[in-house]
Amino acid sequence: MDWLMTQPWPWWLSGILIGLTVPVLWLLTGKWFGVSTSLQQLSCTITPNSNLEYFRSHDRQAHAWTLLFVLGMAAGGWIASQWLASEPVQFLPSNFRSWPGAVLLLVGGALVGFGARYAGGCTSGHAITGIANLNWPSLVATVCFFIGGLAVTWGLGGFLFGTFLGLE
Repeated sequence: MDWLMTQPWPWWLSGILIGLTVPVLWLLTGKWFGVSTSLQQLSCTITPNSNLEYFRSHDRQAHAWTLLFVLGMAAGGWIASQWLASEPVQFLPSNFRSWPGAVLLLVGGALVGFGARYAGGCTSGHAITGIANLNWPSLVATVCFFIGGLAVTWGLGGFLFGTFLGLE
């Protein structure tokens, strides 16, 4: 029980559990796994009388479950970090607890949300569901996600976090 509660799980076990989420969600609900639709759902909920076609054409009732799904993921992550870890995990590192850090997180979150919708789905939707369905545009999107992530991690990220904002 100690291994299950306080030790990191092996990467392969986590991968299998995430991979099983796709068919289980499909079999139980008939819905595809993905998170970015929740951003559209949240926007539609906040602006129910929007004149934008993107929001007007969205079926709020059919996608209401996505908000609960994302809320459950966040709650599960918080519960695991507080009670299933040997030490509580800080969600926000101290160098982001400043105005420049908060602005960076806000802008970064908005860019990720926009990019996910522009790409027709998020990394989980494309990489897990799309590739599992042999959808070649999802493979292309996933490769681009990884290239972008590597470019920021090994290049632009050092400049942004270190030199430019002094958050290193």
